[in-house]
Amino acid sequence: MTDTSIKSPGTGRLGNRPSRLSVDHLTAVALPLTIVGLALVFYWSSPVFLTSANIVDISVQVATLMTISIPFAILLMAGKVDLGVGSLLALSGIVAGLSFPDFGIAGAIIITLLLGTGVGLINGILVGWLSMSPIIVTLGGLTLMRGVAQWLSPNPLFGFPEAFSYMGYGRVLGLPILTWILILVLLTGLAVARFTTIGRHAVAIGVNERASYLVGIRVKLTITLLYAAVGFSSALAGLMTIARINSAPSGTLGVGMELSVLTAVLLGGVPFRGGKGSLVRVALGVWLLGMLSNGLILLNVQTEASLMITGLVLILAAGLDLLRSRRA
Repeated sequence: MTDTSIKSPGTGRLGNRPSRLSVDHLTAVALPLTIVGLALVFYWSSPVFLTSANIVDISVQVATLMTISIPFAILLMAGKVDLGVGSLLALSGIVAGLSFPDFGIAGAIIITLLLGTGVGLINGILVGWLSMSPIIVTLGGLTLMRGVAQWLSPNPLFGFPEAFSYMGYGRVLGLPILTWILILVLLTGLAVARFTTIGRHAVAIGVNERASYLVGIRVKLTITLLYAAVGFSSALAGLMTIARINSAPSGTLGVGMELSVLTAVLLGGVPFRGGKGSLVRVALGVWLLGMLSNGLILLNVQTEASLMITGLVLILAAGLDLLRSRRA
């Protein structure tokens, strides 16, 4: 099978010990094995878990997470992070819901996607051009955008146009529309990472931003475009979410999304410092979180326990990232 990972320059075997497995090799094998093992455990407890209908349901449940995680992963490969994706998702959903009566479906979608892209561009300018801390900038954006969303609509919005809500439950060629969007986002991300310069430039920036600038890479522009892509995908995820639930509650919409995205990306082997990564493994990380959530629901596990388990997975992902950092 072709290796779709994006590796940092100079990556190779250290020393003369071919029999010794590196941490990267162990995590690469551990993730698919964990998915298989978890699937068997859930199937043993609830045979409906491995039915085709439930697998499709999982794809619908993780569609928004995948939509944000793929561009987010490329951004993290560049050593940058966006912690405001959940709040931008909420703001996008609110803006779309308020725009339907005056601008129609097409107008509301365009306004929402422009909003997300614009927020991403602002983040990119602040981080890429003004060299501000990405954590501080996006944490500020997280609070700001959540506040704006709640100010615009203190009460949940609902009753969206039927033609728009169809995106949340409709099917094309037997698969849900949200699943098709998931597939399109994943294929687009793989194409960008493999066949365009932006994927290689993102990795180079993550390895050494200064050296990347000296060899002619347009570092500031690349960072800005990556943030714009994350903003666009967050707005798209907001549209997908409100179409699926046919509601836009400003207080809860997208809450915790940034943690889920970060967990999936770290599980996928993208280190927090950037410099390398594989979008295929990130997709597996997203799928693992979806399986975990779906399986716990089938087993009637209480919400509190589900949150604790998800938190433990995040800690595990952070631990793997630390091991990879020390190994490097």
